Amino acid sequence: MRSLLLFLCLSLAGTKAAGASDPTMPFTVYLDQDHLVCLKWRFDHLQGNIAFKLIVNTTGWVGFGLSPNGGMKGSDIVIGGLGPSGSYFTDRYATGNSVPLVDTQQSYTLLSLNETQGQTIMTFQRSIQACDDQDFHITAQPIKLIYAYGTTDEITYHGARRGTKEVNLLNYMPRTSLPNLNYLSATVDNITIPPIHTYYHCKVMNFPNLNTKHHIYQIEPVIEHHDIVRHMLLYSCPSFVTQPRDKPCYMGDMGDPCFGVVAAWAVGGGVFELPENVGIPVGGGDSDTYYRLEIHYNNPNLVAGKTDSSGLRLHYTAQLRQHDVGILSTGLLLSDHMEYRIPPNAPQFHTYGICNTTLFPQFVNPVPDLQVFAVMLHTHLAGRKVRVGHYRNGQQIDFLGLDENYNFEIQQIVSLGNIKNIKQDDELAVECTYSTVNRTGITKMGLATTDEMCLAFLFYYPAIKITSCISHPNTMSLSNTSYQMSEETTSDLDEIAEYQSLLNSLPQIQLISDDHNFTFYENGIIREMMKTPTVTCQSNNALSRLYTPWTMNPAGIMLLLLWIAIM
Repeated sequence: MRSLLLFLCLSLAGTKAAGASDPTMPFTVYLDQDHLVCLKWRFDHLQGNIAFKLIVNTTGWVGFGLSPNGGMKGSDIVIGGLGPSGSYFTDRYATGNSVPLVDTQQSYTLLSLNETQGQTIMTFQRSIQACDDQDFHITAQPIKLIYAYGTTDEITYHGARRGTKEVNLLNYMPRTSLPNLNYLSATVDNITIPPIHTYYHCKVMNFPNLNTKHHIYQIEPVIEHHDIVRHMLLYSCPSFVTQPRDKPCYMGDMGDPCFGVVAAWAVGGGVFELPENVGIPVGGGDSDTYYRLEIHYNNPNLVAGKTDSSGLRLHYTAQLRQHDVGILSTGLLLSDHMEYRIPPNAPQFHTYGICNTTLFPQFVNPVPDLQVFAVMLHTHLAGRKVRVGHYRNGQQIDFLGLDENYNFEIQQIVSLGNIKNIKQDDELAVECTYSTVNRTGITKMGLATTDEMCLAFLFYYPAIKITSCISHPNTMSLSNTSYQMSEETTSDLDEIAEYQSLLNSLPQIQLISDDHNFTFYENGIIREMMKTPTVTCQSNNALSRLYTPWTMNPAGIMLLLLWIAIM
């Protein structure tokens, strides 16, 4: 039913091609119960803007607003339509249950406005932050959206053709409603947590046989002890893993090579529901696949005798979505043979992991464009910032992930707000910034919470069989030099900067792998990463004047006389 409703919403936009050709608007919601008013949107935190497409089952005027309480007063409103004199579109604000006043600063840009097959389609854009006192500041909290529309371009009282709906625009998750809710359970069963600071437990299992392919659409954490469970990863295993196991991780067992990420959760995260057009494939030809659940426990108080049954529920459906989802692990490779040590007393120290997709054809040919829609960033306690740079032809074109205020206690799968397109031969770089000013000894890259990591998990479609694309600087050449830091190292800032520069100049050893094979490339380089863009408020008074203000239309004059709406 949900898939049918999405199809109907897209159909409001006119032809099938019109809906299919707009993948840059990844979020869709109906604002009314009769499915006559459809809102699609995208956002870009880096550029600081958000774009909307309002699709309404009318050829009259349409209105849309952001409201503090679901009513008119204090609302930030746009009204537009396609009348006899052409397009009209105006940014307004409401002081009460009366005609909204024209905003002196027109903060919305009309991108397109047309009518087709009895529908009005209005696409417009604004800054995420408020540009003036009459604008509504959009945050990552639920916002009450209001709408109204008429049957003609004479903007008169709308009657019952109005409504409100609360939506989280910047952190939206669809809510799938399916008649039979089934899930796969990947949990440990009453294991005992040892009295050590860091403990990784792994359970290798297979799921009940699904003879046909299904799609996982929701990942739900099941946490028994929130105080000690730090992260959980579910990996697919290569075909030679055929036996279950339930014991500490990385003990040289057969389940250790399972590294194809299927699902992920980290502290501070919640339920994650995938977009309505994608799903994580499970079952069918892979019905005999084994999976490894890895749980990282942090037990700093060395509590003994505590048991745990945490894990993940993977909600699945036989109603296949349009695309299979893949999760690509990128960042810094942990290596027992090449040490990467972060010095103490460093206000800012950067580590880098790269991914050069020119090597992908060794595993997949042809290589499709990878449409990235979400990311989960991961470091440990010293992490302060994480950035994922995207390069094409040697130049950075974008960021695929960005957290300038990283918090180890809040690690979530974050929607990018729009679709980022990775093409063959593109390069990626994951940069992690650490602060060790409160540490007296070196910090190693490793599994412990007091060690460090630098990872970015990219959620994309269509899925390819490559699971990891990570790297490590070739630090073997640093042995027996003054830069090979020891536990007693106490560096000043100049020494730290010199060590940082040397690490960045080393060739990167890149590892690309799927469930069965891997390849190394030994001459990777770290490209310069641009400064994080500074978001500024954008108004569009000049462009807005290209469109006839609706107050100058006969319909606008009628509004001034007849607006008696109570939104």
